[in-house]
Amino acid sequence: MRALTAVNPFIYRYKWHFLGGMLFVVLSTLLTIFPAQLVRYAFDLVSEGIDLYHLFAGTQAQRGVYDLFGRNVLFYGMLIIALALLRGIFLFFMRQTLIVMSRLVENDQKNQVYLHYQSLPLSFYRRHSTGDLMSRISEDVGRVRMYLGPGIMYFMQLVVLFLLVVPLMLMVNVKLTLYTLAPLPVLSVSIFYVNNLIERKSDQIQRSLAAMTTFTQEAFSGIRVLKSFSRQADSHAQFTKASNEYKDKSLSLNFVNSLFFPLILFLVGLSTLITVWVGGQEVIRGTITTGTIAEFLIYVNLLTWPVTALGWTSSLVQRAEASQARLNEFLDEKTDIVSRQNLQHEMQGDIVFDNVSFTYPDTGIRALHNVSFRIRPGQTLAVIGNTGSGKSTIAALLCRLYDTTAGQVEIDNIDVRDYALDNLREQIGYVPQDVFLFSDSIRQNINFGLDGPSEEKMLQAARDAAVYDNIIAFPEGFDTKVGERGITLSGGQKQRVSMARALVKEPKILILDDSLSAVDTKTENTILGALQRIMADRTSLIISHRVSSVKLADHILVLDDGTIVQHGTHEALMAEPEGLYRALYERQLQAEEA
Repeated sequence: MRALTAVNPFIYRYKWHFLGGMLFVVLSTLLTIFPAQLVRYAFDLVSEGIDLYHLFAGTQAQRGVYDLFGRNVLFYGMLIIALALLRGIFLFFMRQTLIVMSRLVENDQKNQVYLHYQSLPLSFYRRHSTGDLMSRISEDVGRVRMYLGPGIMYFMQLVVLFLLVVPLMLMVNVKLTLYTLAPLPVLSVSIFYVNNLIERKSDQIQRSLAAMTTFTQEAFSGIRVLKSFSRQADSHAQFTKASNEYKDKSLSLNFVNSLFFPLILFLVGLSTLITVWVGGQEVIRGTITTGTIAEFLIYVNLLTWPVTALGWTSSLVQRAEASQARLNEFLDEKTDIVSRQNLQHEMQGDIVFDNVSFTYPDTGIRALHNVSFRIRPGQTLAVIGNTGSGKSTIAALLCRLYDTTAGQVEIDNIDVRDYALDNLREQIGYVPQDVFLFSDSIRQNINFGLDGPSEEKMLQAARDAAVYDNIIAFPEGFDTKVGERGITLSGGQKQRVSMARALVKEPKILILDDSLSAVDTKTENTILGALQRIMADRTSLIISHRVSSVKLADHILVLDDGTIVQHGTHEALMAEPEGLYRALYERQLQAEEA
């Protein structure tokens, strides 16, 4: 239960729901017990009434006995119905407090986890899969809710019932009580083990279903690759294998479920049989009445479900504890990307990298080593190099997605670690290398970074990114849905929409991370022409592996294995015959000619 102490603040937040639920549990339980005693009185009344009716047979008093008997039976019957209706009202409020509390806590906990996820650094997401993150915010939070709602509710019902019912039963007849309750612990333990078996098999089925769903999703997403390599038969064989595994696990669970309710009914029936058998013997001895047997049978039925639920709730608590432990594992992770001074500063765009070195914390790969450069306000710097040379790492450090291992990054003579994170990132327009579009309209994707979207700014950004003509050619124009990860757009269109998303913010600093790799030379020249106007009064960083994308820069850095091997203008770098820049240029020129 130690891990579950993390939900105590939520229970305290909704303490009136919790306390109200406890009150309604007690009231509904009391109204469950009273009818059992009324049934005993009614049974005894019937027995005595019949005896009196026969005793006064043939006399005027017999009619009076009959009328009195009828009125009393009607009174008890109406009273039992009234108590049942009142109990139903209290049960309604019990669920409206405890179950509603569990749903409110579930909502708050999901928001807490989601907000915490967003605060964690990129290194966290490199270590954990998206499926694991989704599982914890959905399945694990749902299991904790089951503990807070049904788990607590049924456990409290059991506790209150036992505290009230068992003493009453012992006061009536100790021997009958002990015999009646004997099968119930066996029932609870049996349910506990059977339910754990069901839960294990259910988890296996969920994992099997998740694997089959993932396989199917990948197969349909990559249908073009499947068809082009003619692997449909092999794919179908793999799907059949996964489907059969799911079927076998489902049939195994169905077999256990088939044993579940017969086991409950057998033990409940056994308890009822013992009550009637032992109670009948006590009636013969004259120690109890037939009404007591009826009362005990009601008590047995009252205790059966809570005792059954004890095994179930025990399993719920175990699962909730394990799930909360998994949640705590992520919630206890703290981000090291925090602002030291929370400065709010309007940037001019004077960027300095001072002996910056960086090693990725999760892989240990050194990306940059003693990198130093400066971009003055309004200038454009291009960074070029082979794949894996550390180009994208410069953009990540500038946006402070990571912190440097050594050295420092400054903007306007202020260390980026001193800026408030929101203030820093709001003033940077970043077009990442790995384009990601949301499953929404083109309009919403372009306006993603704006609090108050402007139609005029959106249209101009689309024109500057050379994607306006493509968009208006679609039947729905800017309201066209791009599908999952922008699947309905071509690679070049996705890159240009992503670029428009950065340009519409009118950022102080613009970063283009290999954002023209998927466009043809003609479109690239059109975009570069528009960018030349945009970058005139804006500090810009162009990262690319194509020399054609960086020729317009004021200054060019050439990276190789995380270090600066050349720097200068395009003309100066081309003048170095043995330099890496010239080698890249000639290699790409030959590729284009080929």
